[in-house]
Formats: sequence, C-alpha cells, structure tokens
Amino acid sequence: MNRPADLAVGVDIGGTKTLAVLLGPDGAVVAQDRTPTETGARGVVDGAARAARAVAGQAGVGLERVAAVGVGIPGLVDPGLGTVRHAVNLGVDGGPLPLVAELSRALDGVRVAIENDLNVAALGAAHLAGRETGEVVDLAFLALGTGLAAGLVLDGRLRRGARGAAGEIGHVPVDPAGPVCPCGQRGCLELYASGTAVRALWPGAPGVPAPVALFKAAAAGDPEAVAARARYASAVAAAVRMLVLTVDVREVVLGGGVAALGEPLLDAVRDALAAASAGSAFLTSLRLPERVRLAPGSVPVGAVGAAVLGRQVPQPAVEPLRTR
Repeated sequence: MNRPADLAVGVDIGGTKTLAVLLGPDGAVVAQDRTPTETGARGVVDGAARAARAVAGQAGVGLERVAAVGVGIPGLVDPGLGTVRHAVNLGVDGGPLPLVAELSRALDGVRVAIENDLNVAALGAAHLAGRETGEVVDLAFLALGTGLAAGLVLDGRLRRGARGAAGEIGHVPVDPAGPVCPCGQRGCLELYASGTAVRALWPGAPGVPAPVALFKAAAAGDPEAVAARARYASAVAAAVRMLVLTVDVREVVLGGGVAALGEPLLDAVRDALAAASAGSAFLTSLRLPERVRLAPGSVPVGAVGAAVLGRQVPQPAVEPLRTR
C-alpha cells in the first residue's frame, strides 16, 4: 500500500513505559501518548501497535495517513533484519523477535523500522536541535542511566559504527586498578559516571532516587554529599571530554534517568568541565562548558527520534497496473 509521506509515528519502548509521538509534515510533534509497557514478545508487539494507534487517534487520523512507524527498543537490534534479541527487561530473550514484520502486520501494512533506543534518542535530539537552528546537526546524546553510552549523530547522520559499538564510551577503562566492570574489564567509565555509580556514591533514602537524594543533600550543604556530587560531576565531565576529543561533536546532550535532575546536574557538570580546563589552554580553547546541554523535557526525545527513523525508510514504489 502506498501511503502519503506526511505523517510518521515514533514509539519508544522502555522497561516500564512506552512513549509515542506523531510527527506532522513540518516535523513538529502533533500528539503524544504514554502507556505502561507490556512485556514478552507478544506484549511488545501488541503494546507498540496500541501506542501507535492511540497517538494517531489523538490527532484524529487513521493509519492510512501514516507513512511509517519507527520503534526504539533496548536490546540487540538488527535494523536490516528488523529483529531484536536480548531485550531482557522486556521479557524478550532467546531467539530474535521479528518485530518489524509482526508490528507491520498488526498495523495493517504500515512500514516499520527499528533501532536501538539510544540511537533513536540521538536522532530525536538532533531533530529537535535542527528545528531550532535550521542547521545540520552534529551531536552526541550521552545517556546517564543504569549504564553509560552515547548515541552519535555526525553531520546529520546516525553513526552506528562497523560493529554497532560507536559511542560505547562507558566501557573505556579510566582506572586500570578500579573495580571489575560487568563487561569484564576494570575501572570502566560506566562505573563512575552512570546512574548506578550515583547509587554507589550515595544510596539515598527509601523511595527517593539516589541522584535526587545526593543533589538535595549537597544543596543543603552536607560536606560528604558535596564531595560525592563533585566526584560524580567530574566523571560525567570526563565522558563529555572524551566525546569532544574523539569526534569533536558540536554539543553533548545529557539524557537518561539522571538527567531528570535538570539544571543542578548541568551546572555541576559545567563547573567540572571549567575546572578541568583551567590548567589547559588547549581545553579552554574548546569551550567545553558551552557545549553541554540537557535533553528537552517537554517532549519524549526517543519517540521523536523513532518517528524520524520511520521517515527515513524508503517509500515503496507504486507497482504498475497489470493488464491481461
């Protein structure tokens, strides 16, 4: 079925929630939807289909008006084959789930594309930044979550790498004598700059996320919390510095669970970058503090990026009518 290429849906499937958006012809977000994530292979497909239909319904349009649906999902994603494996927190393990084929079937033949959730977040951040500036975007989306990794959009194009490992800076060792990382190496950056690292620094109180507890205690003047906040901000600053010094992105966008702290986190990271640059004319010339910003909180960046991904799927050619 040939569909008009004016509307696209993006679905970002997380461990607890599924976010969806509808992008209009001008790239603006027309509608948003949020639903609890369904787990298991069947639940993932059905939940994504419901999210796509819901967000289209909010805008009063049918699926026949939707050109494509893009999906961001954790796990090992093969965009070419349209499959996902080892999305353990979604209950998808073992053999590959043919998500593209099954979701397209559930959505009456709408074209579907999938990508790793971090990569679609990078695409979403780049799309929103491009709408603001009107320029080709060059950025890294640094996800501060359970782990630490970056999605890269270079000269407006997503960079996956030869083996799909582009941006996996969380597994760059920064302390050879440090603790063992789940990847098998020692002293990886992820152990110091992820959300998990915050919990190791400052466990917090029951019902209060560790990053919130740490920054609240530091703001109140607790000297131990102030020191822990500085250590964490320095580790995140090291991740920013690594991204700038390796691929020289124009900006690094902080996202993920820890980024929900907002301006206090951004200020702490910028201060750490300024301190690290103080003794180096070279680093000072790079103006690192100015190149860091927060992911926008008003729209789900990952879902926006998923919709952008969907738009990049080639439109199928219209088959000519056959005559006898």
